[in-house]
Amino acid sequence: MRPTPRKAVAASALTLAALAAVSLPATPATATPERAASVAAAPGTASTSVAAPGSPAAAPAKAAAAADACTPAQVITNGGFESGTSSWTQSSTSVITSRTGQSAHGGTAFAWLDGVGSTHTDTLSQSVTIPSGCATATLTFWLHIDTAETTSSTAYDKLTAKIGTTTLATYSNLDKNTGYVQKSFDVSAFVGQTVSLAFTGTEDSSLQSSFVLDDLALNTSGDTAPPADATRTPAAPSYTVSLTSNTAGTVWTGHESATFTNASATALSEVYLRLWDNYHGTCTSMPIAVSNVSGGTAGALSVGCTALQITLASPLTQGQSATIGFDLGITVPSGADRFGYDGAFSFIGNALPLLAVKDGAGWHLDPYTNNGESFYSLAADFKVTLDHPTTLLVPATGASVDVAGTSGRAVTTATATKVRDFAWAAGPFSKISGTSTAGTPINVYSVTGISSANAQSMLTTAKTAVDAHAARFGAYPYGELDAVIDNNFWFGGMEYPGFVLDLVSTTALTHEIGHQWWYGIVGDDEYNNPWLDESFTDYATDLALGKTGTSCWSSVSWASSAEKITNSMAYWDTHSSRYSTVVYGYGKCALHDLRRLIGDTAMTKLLKDYATSHWYGVSTTAEFKAAAQAATTTDLTSFWTTHRIEG
Repeated sequence: MRPTPRKAVAASALTLAALAAVSLPATPATATPERAASVAAAPGTASTSVAAPGSPAAAPAKAAAAADACTPAQVITNGGFESGTSSWTQSSTSVITSRTGQSAHGGTAFAWLDGVGSTHTDTLSQSVTIPSGCATATLTFWLHIDTAETTSSTAYDKLTAKIGTTTLATYSNLDKNTGYVQKSFDVSAFVGQTVSLAFTGTEDSSLQSSFVLDDLALNTSGDTAPPADATRTPAAPSYTVSLTSNTAGTVWTGHESATFTNASATALSEVYLRLWDNYHGTCTSMPIAVSNVSGGTAGALSVGCTALQITLASPLTQGQSATIGFDLGITVPSGADRFGYDGAFSFIGNALPLLAVKDGAGWHLDPYTNNGESFYSLAADFKVTLDHPTTLLVPATGASVDVAGTSGRAVTTATATKVRDFAWAAGPFSKISGTSTAGTPINVYSVTGISSANAQSMLTTAKTAVDAHAARFGAYPYGELDAVIDNNFWFGGMEYPGFVLDLVSTTALTHEIGHQWWYGIVGDDEYNNPWLDESFTDYATDLALGKTGTSCWSSVSWASSAEKITNSMAYWDTHSSRYSTVVYGYGKCALHDLRRLIGDTAMTKLLKDYATSHWYGVSTTAEFKAAAQAATTTDLTSFWTTHRIEG
C-alpha cells in the first residue's frame, strides 16, 4: 500500500490500535516491538512450498546440526544434464537427451519425460545430501510442458516432483506453457539428510504430453539451522470458499474451509483466524462474522475482534493435517477503501479469514493498522466461488471462470496457487484487457468517471510494469493480473496477489504491481518488518521507471535516535507523519546506496537470487543482510549502521 498521509486516518488508526492492544488476552501475547526485533534476527525458514515438512524423525537431526557451520552449496550434480546421465538414474536411455523435438533451457541437453502418446511412465532421480547446519535449502528447476490433449478440465497426463517421500508438486497437461517456467520450493525441512529427488511422468492411452526439465539446482545457505520451534506453522494452507452476494454486492454469505499441516516439532492444539476487516466495525457489529465452526471449538475473539481462537478437535503432531470449516458473513461498509464500497462498486480486500502464523516467537496476532499493513500469512491455495448478479463484474485474485447461475445471476470461480491472500471487487465496471509483451494477461476494471483514455493508460502502464519487474526478479507466476481503478481511493494503491486497487497514476500502479514480488512472492511479516516489502517495492518502482536515486541518501534527516528504516508498524503508528518518508523514501534510497556500493551487476544478481531463494517463502531482515554480505567482499557492517537497518 502506498499511503497518503491524512490526520483523520492516522488518528483513527491510533485509536483502534490502542483498543486492540487493550483487548489482547494475556496468553498468547501480541509481539512487542522488542520481541519483533528478535524475530527478525532469527533466520527462520519458509516452510510453505513443501507439502509436508518431512518425517518427525528429521527434527532431532536438524537440532543436532544447529551447532555446525553451513557452507553454502549447490548440491545437485549435473543439474543441466550436460554431462549426460552422470549422477542421474533414468527409466530409459531416452529421458536425458538432446534429440530434436524439444530444446534445452540452457546448453544443449535436457530431460524429456513422456511425449509418447500412449500408456507410459518415465522416471528420473538423483540422491542428494543437504548439508547440516544450513538455515535454508531451496530447490529450483525449469519446466516446459506441451501436450496434444485438448481438454481444459481433465488432467490426463501428469508429472510428479518428490523429495524423499514428500510430494512437492504435481503438474499435468492442464499446465501446458510456451517456453520454460522456473519452479521453486523451500526444502529446508530436509537439511542434514540424504534424500532422493525424483520426477515421475505418466501418460494415459492417447495424445502425448511432454514434461521437459532443465537446469535443476538445490542451493543451501545460512550460518546455522534454526531451532525447531522457529518453523512457521500451520503450513501449506488450502482454502475453499463459496459465497453468495446480495443484489448490490455489498453482503456475502456462505462457507469457508481451511486445510493445513503442522510443520513444527511442537504439537499444534489450536489455530487463530485473522478477521482483519473487523477493524472497520465494532465487536458488537462485526463486518466479518464467523459461526458454526467444525473441526474445532471457537474460543474468544481478541485483538479488537480481529483474531479468533479455534481449539482443534485433537492436537496435530508434526506432519499431521487437519481441516476446519465455518459459515461466513461479510458486510462491506461504505467508503472507497480497500474494504468498502464506493457507490455501486465494492472493494473486498482482507475479508476472507486467514490462518495466523506461529513460529518461535509464538502466534503473530498484531493489531490492524490503517497506516500501512499488518498482514502476515503463508503462501496458500485458494478456490473461491462467488455467486452474484450478472450485472456485476467480479475481478478477483487468481484465474477466473464465469458460468451462468440461477435466473439473473452468474457464478465466478477463481483459483489461485501459492498466494498469501485473496481479494475481489464487485460492480458494473468498465473492463479493458490486453497482454504484456512477455505474455501476462492484464485486465483493467474502471469505476464510473474514469475516462477511456485513463483506463487505456493504466493498461499500458500495467503491461510495462509487470514485464519490467519480472525481468529483474523472476517470471510473474499468477497468470492474469487485475487492476481496479477508482480515483476516490484515499490511498495511492493497495496490493493483493494478482489483484490491485489503484488511482490513475503511473507511479502508484507500477509500485502496486511491484508488490506482486515484494510481499506476494517474497513474503514478509508486514507489521514487524514493513520495509521488506515497501522499501524494496519502491526501489523496484524506481528501476522500472528509469530512476537511479542519484544522491537521494544525502537528503536524509532523522527525527530521533529511535527512528530506523527497520522499525515496526507499532512504531510508525505512533509516528505516522514519518512512516512514508522513512520506510518508502529512506528505505529505497538505502537500497540505491547499496547498489552503488557493491555495483549494479552484483545488486541485480543479489535481488534476483534472493527472490528465487525466497520464492513463496518469507524474508527477514537478517536473511537479506546475510545475502547482501555474501554478494560482496566489502564489509557491510558500517553500511547497515549508517542506514539504520537493524535485525
